[in-house]
Amino acid sequence: MRGPHNIWRLIRTGATFERTGAMRVVLEALQAPAPLRAAAHVIGWPFRWLGYKGDPSMPPVTRALTALGPAYIKFGQILSTRPDVVGPDLATQLQVLQDKLPPFSTDAAKASFERETGATTDQTFSTFSDAVAAASIAQVHRATLRDTGHEVAVKVLRPGIERAFRRDVDAFYFAARMIEFLLPFSRRLRPTDVIRHFEGVVMGELDLRLESSAAAEFAQSTEKDAGFRVPSVRWDLSGRRVMTLDWAEGIAISDLAALDAVGHDRRALGERVLQVFLSHALRDGYFHADMHQGNLKVAPNGDLIALDFGIMGRIDEYTRRVYAEILYGFISRDYQRVAEVHFEAGYVPADRDIDQFARALRAVGEPIFGMDATRISMARVLAYLFEVTEQFGMQTRTELILLQRTMVVVEGVARSLDPQINIWNVAEPVVEGYIKDNIGPRALARDFARTIRVLARFGPRLPQLAEDALIRQNNPTPEPKPKRGNSPALWAGLGAGCATIAVLVIQSF
Repeated sequence: MRGPHNIWRLIRTGATFERTGAMRVVLEALQAPAPLRAAAHVIGWPFRWLGYKGDPSMPPVTRALTALGPAYIKFGQILSTRPDVVGPDLATQLQVLQDKLPPFSTDAAKASFERETGATTDQTFSTFSDAVAAASIAQVHRATLRDTGHEVAVKVLRPGIERAFRRDVDAFYFAARMIEFLLPFSRRLRPTDVIRHFEGVVMGELDLRLESSAAAEFAQSTEKDAGFRVPSVRWDLSGRRVMTLDWAEGIAISDLAALDAVGHDRRALGERVLQVFLSHALRDGYFHADMHQGNLKVAPNGDLIALDFGIMGRIDEYTRRVYAEILYGFISRDYQRVAEVHFEAGYVPADRDIDQFARALRAVGEPIFGMDATRISMARVLAYLFEVTEQFGMQTRTELILLQRTMVVVEGVARSLDPQINIWNVAEPVVEGYIKDNIGPRALARDFARTIRVLARFGPRLPQLAEDALIRQNNPTPEPKPKRGNSPALWAGLGAGCATIAVLVIQSF
């Protein structure tokens, strides 16, 4: 489906933004220059009739995104967590995209449950509510199990959602390829790879069996985390388009008035959101990658409850160590070390000047320290970082896209709870603890033990491998191998094997 016909889809996107008034609101929120706003209006106005009308009762941007479809709604969900980027008014308007979209019928949800599980809703549940939350991909119903009386949450995919997402993703692919063709300098950002990564994430979110598996794994990896909870999966009542979890009672983290009314400490909650995310990403390499306000609740006892596990992130141990060193370098203001890590990891081409790169990083980091948190503009910081990456030829790291995006979202959630929060101060103990455990003597000892375990699996083969190596060295032409167990070369081979182990262990350091 990826072809020129997607031009029509992109034209309708721009026309929808113009028709609903969203174009003006977005450009004003982003503080676009007046000439650019005027030009956008002049170009877009003749085509506005081609755009979708949307729901006139909604604010302009929300109206445009909901009319355009689920992929655009996902984008709006991210922006809703960034009042420092789009402004508090627009961020508040976009929060309805998280879990307050128009639901589909309860009868359709029941029918989907019965098709997926083979059980009837009347026999399984004593109560089955209308939708209590409706998002871009699925909606949730509260139900009571007839046999035990336990309350559960039943998540059901929207009808036809797979086709709708495919249509949007196809248009994004076309736009990415057009950008790469028309703007060659953009290729270093690998827009097509970014869309491919987004596609993989979204397709995984459209199979609730995978989400059930992710929820179970996440619950297992975080079961010892104080103040953090993941609901248990009901596997017998779940399938590809339906997932059933234990019901999690709590207050939506976006309901600040309710949190204040019952006495929850919003500053502590904001710090916990940031710290649990960093802990999961660095310690486990497995983290919730969609932590907007609609997916977080606060339990009566103050525990943070995570919901919606359709988008999870995973990073390998080496990348975690690199990421931690970069974060810690910024926190400790050691920009030279941050630059060195970028070069060591291959993030910056080796032919660039490391000292110049360190100076550029200092220009990014220094304005943040000592500044009132409310005066820090992440939009300006990100804009300058983009200039630095362009100057030094850095390419987009697709394996870090989810981590970087989630970091932006999580910071936005924390800032909504406490506008004075300082991400660096909150992150320091988590990152410092990870550094001590994974980039020091303790980590070297652990790496040594892992190396020995790997080599031990080859233990039974070492004598023969060493003997074969010696034979090849002393006899260039193939000869029959001497019998194992009675050759002096065997003992020499064992010595060579031990020497090989020693070399590999030294290299592991």
